[in-house]
Amino acid sequence: MTENQPSVTSVALKYGFVGALVSIVYTAVLMIAGAGTNKWLGGLGYLILIVAIFVAMQQYKKQNAGFMSYGQGLGIGTLVSLIFGLLGGLFMFVYTTFIDPNYMAGIMDQQRMELEERGFSDEQIDQAMAMGESFQGPVMTILSALIGYVIIGFILSLIISAIMKNKRPEFI
Repeated sequence: MTENQPSVTSVALKYGFVGALVSIVYTAVLMIAGAGTNKWLGGLGYLILIVAIFVAMQQYKKQNAGFMSYGQGLGIGTLVSLIFGLLGGLFMFVYTTFIDPNYMAGIMDQQRMELEERGFSDEQIDQAMAMGESFQGPVMTILSALIGYVIIGFILSLIISAIMKNKRPEFI
């Protein structure tokens, strides 16, 4: 006799949206406070992703009599990351286009100063700035967030799934 298993997609969507909203609020607070370029505080945003993946897998197991295969966990974590990337990219697009259109110019100025401090030549700095500007469009903002979060989330999910998996015995 087999029980109805919960949907991997429904659990992942729920916790992907909740986690992404928490992450967006955190990011908005950092940006409004002028700390949006702080690498340490920005890196803490990935902790939100880790917690969202963990809680989603934990809830899936709870709804599935304590069982979750490695593949199910990997799927949950990757979908959570996909939602994170999509909503995060959309937020950055809206923020940098409508709320603070000068935000990206400030980032570029900061990068220019960092390259000057490292001793790069003017030609090297101009090339780096040109490359950076090519990634500033709305589509590239969303795509880069999406791809970045999916890759990082997939790697995190490989690890978290391996720890949390509990395969259902074949003969129950």
